Amino acid sequence: MLFPNPVRRRLLPLLVSYATGSLLGGAFLGLIPHALEREAPASVLPYVFAGMLFFFILEKLVIWRHCHVENCTIHSAVGPLIIVGDAVHNFADGIIIAAAFLTSMDLGIAATVAVIAHEIPQEVGDFAVLVDSGYSTRRAIMLNVASAGASLVGGVVAYLFLSRMAALLPYVLAVSAASFIYIAAADLIPGLHRDARPVHAVQQVLLVAAGAATIWLLHR
Repeated sequence: MLFPNPVRRRLLPLLVSYATGSLLGGAFLGLIPHALEREAPASVLPYVFAGMLFFFILEKLVIWRHCHVENCTIHSAVGPLIIVGDAVHNFADGIIIAAAFLTSMDLGIAATVAVIAHEIPQEVGDFAVLVDSGYSTRRAIMLNVASAGASLVGGVVAYLFLSRMAALLPYVLAVSAASFIYIAAADLIPGLHRDARPVHAVQQVLLVAAGAATIWLLHR
């Protein structure tokens, strides 16, 4: 947020590209393989599908989508929905991170990297939209921090309950993977396709690969 607007506009697409790779890598190279180590594919994969359907329905109901640019017309008139939707998503992120760490340290680190890579561009975009909607800079920051606190609540809830119900972990990991895939496919990738210039396309491919490679290296 210390960068001027022109610099921030140049950095955000780069962050979104890296976040896309880290989310997809976290799902396909981390969460799903670890879930399959504990349960058969026929038991795990339906939960991945169900999770994606759940997040699609949730997005429809809340009328909320991630925004990574400052002129997001959907968010401009619904500031409170940004905070509510962000709090729900941050709560889920807390569960994802806790469940990953309960499975293994390397998976926990990989899930954390994927969440952070996604949250940075999302939070910057949400902050810009809140300010554009009439919130003061201070209030926008405070509301973003408050919604981010939901991740701590989700982490504590997951630690208290999942640690006692280890049989649920594969299914939680499957739904967590679904959230990563849905965010990348439904929210991030369409935004990347808006810029079709060859140089930027090469940048995007390299950064998506770098995000996935980060997750892969954490699992070596």
